[in-house]
Amino acid sequence: MSSFEYVFPSIRGHQGGREYFISMCPLRLIPKIFLFDEDELRPEVRAQRILNRSRVPEIASYILANREDYVFSALTASIDGDAEFKSGGSATGDLGTLHVPMDARFLINDGQHRRAAIEEALKVDPTLSDETIAIVFFLDQGPERSQQMFADLNRHAVNPSRSLGLLYDHRSEMASIARHLCTGVDCFKGLVETEKTTLTPRSKKLFTLSALYSATEDFLVNSQNLLPEDQISLATRFWDAVASAIPEWELVAKSRLTSGDVRAEFLHSHAIGLQAIARAGADLLVLFPNDWEQRIKQVAEIDWRRSNVEMWEGRALLGGRVSKARQNMLLTTMLVKEQLGLPTDAEQSALKVDVK
Repeated sequence: MSSFEYVFPSIRGHQGGREYFISMCPLRLIPKIFLFDEDELRPEVRAQRILNRSRVPEIASYILANREDYVFSALTASIDGDAEFKSGGSATGDLGTLHVPMDARFLINDGQHRRAAIEEALKVDPTLSDETIAIVFFLDQGPERSQQMFADLNRHAVNPSRSLGLLYDHRSEMASIARHLCTGVDCFKGLVETEKTTLTPRSKKLFTLSALYSATEDFLVNSQNLLPEDQISLATRFWDAVASAIPEWELVAKSRLTSGDVRAEFLHSHAIGLQAIARAGADLLVLFPNDWEQRIKQVAEIDWRRSNVEMWEGRALLGGRVSKARQNMLLTTMLVKEQLGLPTDAEQSALKVDVK
């Protein structure tokens, strides 16, 4: 072993008949010792995917914006070198130090975007340098084993649904507003799915938190200068006014209709319908500040039935299925605005010719 080495206080563990080691590493060392696999290599000989640099600024901003309470999970790295674990004399012999020669290579198996973000964040805020992150070390056993590790580590990775992410997000003011509306607005009480982004036909929920969040954000787009409590009050008034014009929502709340039947027959409780109504409401708020609540009730005059193919096919529907594509959202919003006597913007008007 080289006379110059890194020494990591470590815990030794065993998985699949192989040793691994868990240690803490100061952030300042992360950019210096943990390398990326070479971008120019072909995928079949790399040990990981190519770094997507467009993701790095967002992750770095997260660290810097939440300097006092950011959270990062462990990095996983392979050591290509003659590492040696020296027991510290614990009862099991699994507490000690991991000695790694300085000419060894550390290859990231999992966490390369976090590693790059740490490097960028350190450039902005050097005081991060003494903070630590957990590292799980494996001994490198060649590219085939490293590739298999990458595949295994990502095999069962599942991102949380957007609704669940919003439910647990206490940094976002808009997420907090949406959560408040779930319990503070009568038409939403007990009818908002907070864990899933899609609803099954048998679901007892009528809306998703994700859809409510996006629609409310659209409605409040011109009201960002208001205090959060005033935004909540304004959004509550808006959704109360909308609910008074859509009797099906109240019938579901009173268990006279099922959520599945309403969603199967009408478009107003789908994300595309909520957002189109909300965007129209935002315009009403600007153009008619004194009577927007009465005007938004005109959504009752829109035929929201999915069976009205002439109205909705090519707009909210494609081949009879609800589409949340950007173009369909714009076309649906344009229709709702026209029904309410509102002007449409240039982008929406340009799409009008594409509707059959």
